[in-house]
Amino acid sequence: MNKYAVNEISLMQYIFLIQGAQVGTGVLSLPRVLAEKSGTDGWVNVLIAWGINCLAGWAILLTLRKYPDFALPDLFNYLFGKWLGKLLLLPIIAYFAFFGWIIMINSMLFIKAWFLPKTPGYLILLLFAIPGYLIVRHGLNIQARYAEFISYLMMWIPLIFLATLEHGHWIHLLPVLKEGWEPILSGLPRTVFAFAGNEVLFFIYPFLKKKQFAVHGMLIANTMTMFLYLYVTIICFVFYSPDEITSLNQPTLSLLKTIEFRFAERVDMIFLAIYLIVVSRAWNAYIFCTVFSTGFLFKKQDHSSHAFVYFVLAIVCVYLVKPTWNQAEHWSTLLGNAGMGIMYALPVLLLVYTSGYEKYRRWKIG
Repeated sequence: MNKYAVNEISLMQYIFLIQGAQVGTGVLSLPRVLAEKSGTDGWVNVLIAWGINCLAGWAILLTLRKYPDFALPDLFNYLFGKWLGKLLLLPIIAYFAFFGWIIMINSMLFIKAWFLPKTPGYLILLLFAIPGYLIVRHGLNIQARYAEFISYLMMWIPLIFLATLEHGHWIHLLPVLKEGWEPILSGLPRTVFAFAGNEVLFFIYPFLKKKQFAVHGMLIANTMTMFLYLYVTIICFVFYSPDEITSLNQPTLSLLKTIEFRFAERVDMIFLAIYLIVVSRAWNAYIFCTVFSTGFLFKKQDHSSHAFVYFVLAIVCVYLVKPTWNQAEHWSTLLGNAGMGIMYALPVLLLVYTSGYEKYRRWKIG
């Protein structure tokens, strides 16, 4: 019997959990990052990164399909034994814990820069921690409902960007592949990292009610993220000149500054305030994976106390470190390098290892 059946999630919740984990604050600066590395051909990177991410997600699900009732901690314990499995789990926990913290740090820096410049960062993080703790402590089912509700509620947001197209110049995108494939390939690592979030599959798969649709759900979630990134990137490339876009830290927000309605002048500030609710899905997903894993280490099914400790430590770290934009950018780069191993190397290695392991078991039994 599946011990996670009590917290089962539907296919739509599964899709929005994956897509929610992928879409964070990175989309606000993604057009600049792509333009710096690949010029106005950067949108091609989004398509390539989508393909790579779908293959990685498929590899994860091929492995988990052999063990439908196992999350990653259970799988490590089964494949490597009690002590080695827990030891191998430690860097995974560190990755997810740091990733969730970085997302909150970036969100905190945006709030300080745009809304509350004189408010200490740890107080802003406290405001994140209160609802975050209430969601994470109640398990994946509640978190999945939250992710689904926010996704439906915020589907109108991309429509705002259409107001800028009348001032755009599509000629900026031509010719395609103007400098060949080398600039595109050089920008691919940063683009691939923007799709981070597939790794939550290791933890949410055993909760999925209809596992026969797991691959379909993963593909839909990744495609939704791809269309969002492609949409925002192309609109920014069309609106800004190739030289101008590289001079803007967050071209997505700068773009919204140009939009005015009779009932709202600062659309950018309204958008950012609302968008941070969307981003909360991402840090909640990574924090859940963290405390789920620590709960496994300490043999506790109720991980609410672990969630409380996590948020307290996150606030204390901000109080002591007082992060800046440069520090957050540096940490994100380091995390991106480590993330390549978790996102792409680990699924392939596990798939190969489990295939060999099961063949060996069948040979030994037979």
